[in-house]
Amino acid sequence: MRIEEKIASLLKGSGYTLSAAESCTGGRISHLLTTVSGSSEYYLGSVTSYAISVKESVLGVSPELIKQHGVVSAEVASAMAEGVRRLTGSTFSVATTGLAEGSDGQWPEGTVWIAVSGPAGTRTLLYQCTGVRKANIKRFAIVALRYLADYIEAFANS
Repeated sequence: MRIEEKIASLLKGSGYTLSAAESCTGGRISHLLTTVSGSSEYYLGSVTSYAISVKESVLGVSPELIKQHGVVSAEVASAMAEGVRRLTGSTFSVATTGLAEGSDGQWPEGTVWIAVSGPAGTRTLLYQCTGVRKANIKRFAIVALRYLADYIEAFANS
């Protein structure tokens, strides 16, 4: 079973909803989620906040947070996940911020911070891989969806 199908099986008929805030994955998470028939039952939408200005103005990430921790950080990923959840009113959210290619001086190419948010709080995961831009984006999205599925499953079983 593909990870997006597992998420569908966890959410369909549950009354729970989902949203995403994507930076380095550029909409790949949203694309994967919406390939599942019936995903409109639980998937509310996303913000692809590639620009810092969109992270700040749409998702409510504070400029001070970005200045203090950098855009590629657990703190910014958390703020993005919480911001999109607040914006859409979803039960759960997932967010990514990272470097599909190139380095920012602190983090190497292939670095992503993933955050998931929901009724059990917000959690983050640092994932790093090596590869070319397109391969990194695909990996980031799959790892983010697996992390999200684990979070939803743990919540549902608690």
